[in-house]
Amino acid sequence: MTQSSTRRSGGRSARVRARASALESNERPIFPGMTGGTYKPLSDHDVAQINAAALKALDEIGLADAPPSGIEILTQAGARLGDDGRLRFSPALVEDMLAKANRNVTLPGRDPSHDLDLSGQRVHYGTAGAAVHMVDVDGKTYRDSTLQDLYDAARITDQLENIHFLQRPMVARDITDNLEMDLNTIYASCSGTTKHIGTSFSDPAHVLPGLDLLHMIAGGEEAWRARPFVSNSNCFVVPPMKFATESCEAMELCIKGGMPVLLLSAGMSGATAPATIAGAIVQSVAECLAGVVYVNALAPGHPAIFGTWPFGLDLRTGAMTVGSGEQALLTAGCAQMHNYYGLPGGAAAGASDSKLPDMQAGWEQMCSNVMAGLSGLNMVYEAAGMHASLLGFCHESLILGDDLIGQAQRCVRGIEVNDETLALGQMVEVCLGGEGHYLGTERTLSHMQKDHVYPTLGDRTSPKEWDEKDKPELVPNAIRRKEQILAEPSKARLDPERDQAIRARFNIHLPRD
Repeated sequence: MTQSSTRRSGGRSARVRARASALESNERPIFPGMTGGTYKPLSDHDVAQINAAALKALDEIGLADAPPSGIEILTQAGARLGDDGRLRFSPALVEDMLAKANRNVTLPGRDPSHDLDLSGQRVHYGTAGAAVHMVDVDGKTYRDSTLQDLYDAARITDQLENIHFLQRPMVARDITDNLEMDLNTIYASCSGTTKHIGTSFSDPAHVLPGLDLLHMIAGGEEAWRARPFVSNSNCFVVPPMKFATESCEAMELCIKGGMPVLLLSAGMSGATAPATIAGAIVQSVAECLAGVVYVNALAPGHPAIFGTWPFGLDLRTGAMTVGSGEQALLTAGCAQMHNYYGLPGGAAAGASDSKLPDMQAGWEQMCSNVMAGLSGLNMVYEAAGMHASLLGFCHESLILGDDLIGQAQRCVRGIEVNDETLALGQMVEVCLGGEGHYLGTERTLSHMQKDHVYPTLGDRTSPKEWDEKDKPELVPNAIRRKEQILAEPSKARLDPERDQAIRARFNIHLPRD
């Protein structure tokens, strides 16, 4: 072995040792809440036009089907109820309520280390959706999703560094009673992760029992209100431009109960929203502005997320196109509008139309996740695990998504340019009297962890090394990691005494660990 190859081997060993040493959270190359916003598909003029169109839609078209309580809340705030039953909102009313809106929302985790600061253009990635199937990657089949699947998804999420929150990604179809399904959804999610959780009540009558359960998990109502670690996803509108009556009633109860809310508008471009990207954004913005008025008329400053979720549609077949370039643009444009209003916002990205975690899924998930992060989207929902145009969820894909989102976050971080990173001094040392390469130098080692993101399962070996390792593949490796995570008890599980009290009060379907 030559002296040169000995030096190279020693440098590689040093790099491996350095890589094995975990960094403190504040020194990691990526972390929750990095600031995006460098990508802007809309010009300033475009943004102003969308805002003007949304305000005009609210003033001239308005929204129908508000519940009686909503009509009272909104008319007292200044909305106009027409003879046609539609509530209309003047630009002045919208601007007044925007001034009252909370712009510094923090979504707590049960563990404070997982709190999500939504101020500015801080970016966070997590799950969401209401898939009705689970993807079996071994058999390449779909089956009904269960409560155990949800619990396992929460446990996996809890162990993944780049999945920052868990919004319910699938429906527990093995529970036929809707109230019990809502309660068990909360229980399974909270038992699986201490990160922030999102749920969705299917009936306003379920909110108060759900809050009772959350009080018991938190250790009392006061503790819950101090740190509300579960938010409610409110599909408070039925596009185009109608309130969802029962969902609005549930939203009112959630707000009174101290629960953060996601104001979710999910129009289908070409079906329940205009076919153009700009038009779909206009309608979604208008509907969510109506939600801002609603929330702040009821409880000024209540934590609410501006949830513009317009989806793409394949106009040839009528199928959703959540993995398309159009979807990525819809989401990025919405993120710009959130920033225009200075409001915490969320939208969908990272879902795939592919049925399995394959190459199609990879390009679809990466495209929209990167664009969402670069555009400064606060909450990137459905960022991992979602397949078949939101019909199927995959645990293995959730794990692979952790690697994918790590790379997306590195794009969000961008390029730092300063005297240290320009590295002119290092170039002098290496080129004039040094060994002629940067391998193993102190500066290289100091930057290798702080600047570079390394995949957990992604394979960067040479073909020879890959062959010597029995040709590892992504999905089998993800299966093994899933089995390793689920073989360990959940770190988020409730203490036995509290768990017993909850089970005595509610019909919990999940067996004890």
